Amino acid sequence: MTALLVVLYIINYGDKAAFGIIAQSLKDELSMSAAQIGLVGSLFFFAFTVGGFFAGALNKWLSLRTVLFVLAIVWAFAMLPLVFAASVGVLMVSRFVLGLAEGPSSALIHTAAYSWHEPGKRGFPSALLSGAASVSKIALAPLLAWIAYSFGWRSALIFMSVIGIVWCFIWLRTWQVGPYVPGKSTSENAGSQAEEPRVPWRRILLTRTFISLTLLVASLYALVTVVLTWLPSYFEVGLGYSRLNSGVLLAAPSLAGLIGMVSGTLLSDRLSAKGWPTRAVRIVFPALCAFIGGAVLFIVPIITTPLAAVIVISIGYGIGAVVLPLANAAVSQICPPAQTAGTLGVFLALMAIGGLVGPYVTGLIVDAASDPGLGYATAFRIMGIVSGVCAVLAIVLADPDRDKQLVRGKASA
Repeated sequence: MTALLVVLYIINYGDKAAFGIIAQSLKDELSMSAAQIGLVGSLFFFAFTVGGFFAGALNKWLSLRTVLFVLAIVWAFAMLPLVFAASVGVLMVSRFVLGLAEGPSSALIHTAAYSWHEPGKRGFPSALLSGAASVSKIALAPLLAWIAYSFGWRSALIFMSVIGIVWCFIWLRTWQVGPYVPGKSTSENAGSQAEEPRVPWRRILLTRTFISLTLLVASLYALVTVVLTWLPSYFEVGLGYSRLNSGVLLAAPSLAGLIGMVSGTLLSDRLSAKGWPTRAVRIVFPALCAFIGGAVLFIVPIITTPLAAVIVISIGYGIGAVVLPLANAAVSQICPPAQTAGTLGVFLALMAIGGLVGPYVTGLIVDAASDPGLGYATAFRIMGIVSGVCAVLAIVLADPDRDKQLVRGKASA
């Protein structure tokens, strides 16, 4: 069941990666500026942010089986209008619809996966889900780049639509919910644990853990979205690689990120099983990784060799990426299980603000720079600084065990 959800996440990020791969083709065909391409990328993440706030309501109104099927079908068809009527307006509407449908999916996918894993062992499945973004860019992005190069950019969108429909068919035939999600009907959640009392949302959302981790993951997500939207363009325009090779090289930071997330979360879960405090393994450790990754990205503008720039960006991205799965697991600990989907929905929606800001600001920086390559490199330096500051705040403020007792203690009182 977890593997089925990982595949859905791969498709999810494939839709995001496809835009970055065809960005230069769209820019040329539709006569768009870098700022306009960035604005379209940010519009997607604005819709993504708005959609994320509906995760809790959708989880309450519909079964996980139904809601994820509906969302995946919308993804499959959202970008097809652009294939038949390419224009800036159609591009913006299609990306907005896609973002709106993808917004609730992250929280719901995590909730579905967590239904098969007890709370103390959610770091690794979180890494598998977060690592799906890297798998998508390692395996799917080069394939999309080849398809777009060989058959035109429209064929990449058609391909993503087809694999989305195939996944929906498999999902309807195989999915079952696990035993760790309360509050569902017996048919969908047989054997679930007893439901804890719900608490007011403000008690969860105003904890220092939730607020500081939101800032940290938003800063890292800005980097993720800039990689998805702009990295192939940076490799092509800034570093001189061909359009095909630029799409293939998108796999480099993604591979580093996958290694960082999987190894980091396995280590975190193992230390947690040995009795290490949650704050040490799910807050301090990933925040230090984010700080180190930010320091690595800071030096990008001084790198003059294309291959060295690819390596430095990959290392900085890979080290910091461990924050994403461990932050999700940490936030899921502070709320009652019945409110996991809603809490993660708000958390991931606020995280997506990084995606709202990152691509557009990067486009503005590139347009204003004397050289596009320097503009992209400067954007990576700025993101490294921001993620480093947010990492320090998380180390100082976040403590899931403390805030779990605070939230649930008030509920008991």
